[in-house]
Amino acid sequence: MRQFVKDSPAPLEEAGLRWLADGGARVPRIIESTADRLVLERIDGTSLSAEGQAELGAMLATVHRAGAARFGTLPAPGRFLVGLCELESPEGDDWNSYYLQHRCLPLARRVGLEREVAQVRVDAPVEAPARLHGDLWSGNVLADDDGRPVLIDPAAYGGHREMDLAMLDLFGHIPERTAAAYEEVAPFADGWRERIELWQLFPLLLHAHVFGGAYLRRAHDVAVRLAR
Repeated sequence: MRQFVKDSPAPLEEAGLRWLADGGARVPRIIESTADRLVLERIDGTSLSAEGQAELGAMLATVHRAGAARFGTLPAPGRFLVGLCELESPEGDDWNSYYLQHRCLPLARRVGLEREVAQVRVDAPVEAPARLHGDLWSGNVLADDDGRPVLIDPAAYGGHREMDLAMLDLFGHIPERTAAAYEEVAPFADGWRERIELWQLFPLLLHAHVFGGAYLRRAHDVAVRLAR
């Protein structure tokens, strides 16, 4: 079996992969795991096939429906990292307040946007906590040799299911086949596309914290547009 070795993996990466797999996701096989090393099956495909795009949508919907105990629930005890950024992840029962208080505002304070972000209006339909990948940009969706999707590098937690979809759209787009297949398994709430920018504020703040520059300006502009 071809192998991919990660030195210094995120603290909860292995637990996140197993949590997603338990919910129905296709992830690389875990060959070896220690605190300092994670050895995975290597995935060397190029791009998703048409069938793979549809499978991605159905798979995401299935994983989301597997759920989490509460908003903020992690796949195991430990430090919660999204990319290079560590955040606290307390548990809560109201996503609309949780999103601002425990995802956006801690980052906004680090980059000087607390005033703007505090004014953002979050009014999503009430849903049960979904089991999220948590960092589902297009680079974390690989294709195997058959063009089928494999998810890598999770920052998994319990959250609103639209978060994963918004992240998938941030540096690319959600393929229509993916959205259609998702809808067949778990119909979207009305207005989900209009909420994409709201959920993208979180990863934009993450990137503003790490990289600054254009990401900081974009986070500022999004927060201003979303103000109450």
